[in-house]
Amino acid sequence: MAKKKVHATAGTPATTLLEKEKVAYTVHVYAHDPAAASFGLEAAQALGVPAKRVFKTLLVATGQPGAAALAVGIVPVDKTLDLKAIATALGIKKVEMADPAVAERRTGYVVGGISPLGQRQPSRTILDTSALSHETIFISGGHRGLDIELAASDLQRLTNALIAHIAAH
Repeated sequence: MAKKKVHATAGTPATTLLEKEKVAYTVHVYAHDPAAASFGLEAAQALGVPAKRVFKTLLVATGQPGAAALAVGIVPVDKTLDLKAIATALGIKKVEMADPAVAERRTGYVVGGISPLGQRQPSRTILDTSALSHETIFISGGHRGLDIELAASDLQRLTNALIAHIAAH
């Protein structure tokens, strides 16, 4: 995969991090439909790739204090996040989905465009095992209508992600 520069108007903290770390990636821009029911499935369809290769970034509230109060789960857009499984991977009993406003403040991104990369305040991250079965995966690039294609191993390294089965059908 060839590295592709982002147009100045599309630069995000995620692409800045990838450039700084000299990671090979490709930017994919598509026309976002504000009426789309699922941002992730919209991306898969617009980009013409299987939904199992497009991953969404979800934040969960852990009930723990301080920086550990939130964690990130990254799962395919055609699956849901298994809350019990991510809690187990984090070594705690229970999590719940984070309030969207809290997720936006913590990451610096808007819901539907939250990237696991370049977050304002990084959180513990769990990447679903299915990501490793693909040569490259797609993640949000930092705003709606912008996805980044990169190797799952690079995403794991840059986010210091644990790998676990956290996706449910």
